[in-house]
Amino acid sequence: MARAAFAMAAATARQVLHPAAVARIAAAVDIHPDVVLDGFARADLADLELLITGWGCPPVTADVLAAAPRLRAIVHTAGTVRQHVTDACWERGIAVSSAAAANAVPVAEYAVAMIVLAGKRVPDIAREFRAARAQRDWNALHPDAGNYGATVGLLGASLIGRRVADLLRPFDLEVLLHDPYVADDEVRALGAAPVGLDELFARGGVVSLHAPLLPSTRGMVDARLLGLMRDGATLLNTARGGIVEPAALERELLSGRLRAILDVTTPEPLPPDSPLWDCDAVLLTPHVAGSKGNELRRLADAAADEVQRWAAGRPFAHPVRRELLPLTA
Repeated sequence: MARAAFAMAAATARQVLHPAAVARIAAAVDIHPDVVLDGFARADLADLELLITGWGCPPVTADVLAAAPRLRAIVHTAGTVRQHVTDACWERGIAVSSAAAANAVPVAEYAVAMIVLAGKRVPDIAREFRAARAQRDWNALHPDAGNYGATVGLLGASLIGRRVADLLRPFDLEVLLHDPYVADDEVRALGAAPVGLDELFARGGVVSLHAPLLPSTRGMVDARLLGLMRDGATLLNTARGGIVEPAALERELLSGRLRAILDVTTPEPLPPDSPLWDCDAVLLTPHVAGSKGNELRRLADAAADEVQRWAAGRPFAHPVRRELLPLTA
């Protein structure tokens, strides 16, 4: 059996590596189930062929690889591998897998829930109901509320964006999608209408962001794009705060013209004196859209699946491709 090791922060191991998944891994490779490397300096890496990594794994540098001449694969129990899979790993030809697809599931579920709630004006009505402590004519107060025939814009056909589009199929919504790297026919196959960037922001009652944070996307949702959004529209961000120009968004929200649901911000969290904490137009959540609680089990299960495939000599189901890294998170 190939020798393997866990490498991640101790807290990550406690939260992610549930016993059933660890048992499956231990049945496929030679691994000490109770030993988790949170550093490589004093570790015996000489016979190591597989690393099972997680949040808090230190970078697998050229020096680490020199001490691990037999290392052939890395299975990551989370999404992006940018923090620990270095150029030296790719240059050696190490096979890499990640649980990005598994982590996309709860993010997409969160996004769909918030899209539906935003369309129904639930954040506004709940706040007004709490203040009034009495019934009101909510139809008269919010005549534009509701999801029948409403338009939702998705920015980015990422793993999450694609799953959101798929989950929205049963709803009576018009779904628009913009992604410059995806052909129109592929967008239509996702159940969405392909549109340009300006049209996405101009037509979407809710615009949900699913693009990776790259040099080309940093600050792309700027004052001009926000200005195209119709009065009362909602910006939903479960991607990265850096995609949005923060000062421009703050101005729109404080004016009351736009609404937002922000699971990510720049900076993160917002400083205590940020006016957005007390802004009625924004719902802030603390980066909880991704795997939380029992959803972390899905990440370990996905990793165990990949370890079993690798141990059996089969290719990864969810490989990370170096050539695609410039376009992915």
